[in-house]
Amino acid sequence: MLRRALLATPLFLPALAHAQDNWPNRPITLVVPWAPGGSNDVTARLVAPMLAERLGQSVVVENRAGGGGSIGMGQVVRARPDGYTLLISSASNHVFHPLVSPDLGYDVRQVLTGIAMMVDVPNVLAVNPATGITNVPELLARIRATPGGLSFGSSGTASSNHLAGELFRMLNNVEMVHVPYRGGGPVATDLIAGTIPIAFMNLPTVIGPAQSGRLRIIGVGTSERVRFRPDIPTIAEQGVPGYSVRSWTGLFGPRGLPRPIVDRLSEEMRRILDSDAMKARLVDLASEPIWMDPARTDAFVREEFDRWGPVVRAAKVTAD
Repeated sequence: MLRRALLATPLFLPALAHAQDNWPNRPITLVVPWAPGGSNDVTARLVAPMLAERLGQSVVVENRAGGGGSIGMGQVVRARPDGYTLLISSASNHVFHPLVSPDLGYDVRQVLTGIAMMVDVPNVLAVNPATGITNVPELLARIRATPGGLSFGSSGTASSNHLAGELFRMLNNVEMVHVPYRGGGPVATDLIAGTIPIAFMNLPTVIGPAQSGRLRIIGVGTSERVRFRPDIPTIAEQGVPGYSVRSWTGLFGPRGLPRPIVDRLSEEMRRILDSDAMKARLVDLASEPIWMDPARTDAFVREEFDRWGPVVRAAKVTAD
């Protein structure tokens, strides 16, 4: 059914050519392929009212969770490419899930049109303070001195946090055991309790517990230090060169989305992310704007597949 829908897309083009002239003239839906409360959902609800103001039409956020993000993503893949159904996508559902679940029936890189990269949510490496570990070299020494290595928690199998841990393990050639959870909240709870000694999580999830001393952040997974927390060193600068993980959020549409609509949405998103109000709000959420134009967004997605494909295969990560 999905393949038939994709093949039928060219049939829409004559009507779309006329419809794009007065776009938008009705509400726009931003599909979030995750449950409410996650970083994707928060980003969508931040930009929706600003986008609505700029476009002169209502912008509605619709959560369609399930299947590692594939249910909501599939809804947009099958949608008519008229600019009224768009996807707020993340690294986890857009890259990692397709890599571990190759039976989706489509190639994300071919059936979704990049509009704009939006937000980067830094990954961090955190430890329970009782471990006495204060930096990455100390952690690596502890792992190597422990038979079987240490276990690490993440927000779920094939999530950006999981892949962050696998990349860390592989680059350092150490033994680590993955403990998947259903979201960042449960990971933080068990890390605070000492059930697990270390975890890879999104910075917004751990910033509060870290400030109160219940957790200790020993490194960020970005290639450079985070601007609003420059006191936290990167994992790369602590003896793990080449380490970099981005838990990004971007805006995408169905294949065949008319170029004038793509360009208009991309430019409006650039202006929104460049506004003082949005910058201040993202700082509060421990996130950063990383706007990219449509061509760069598509290229970035391809680069992510090229980067993480070998890691997924080498780590033997599956959706099971």
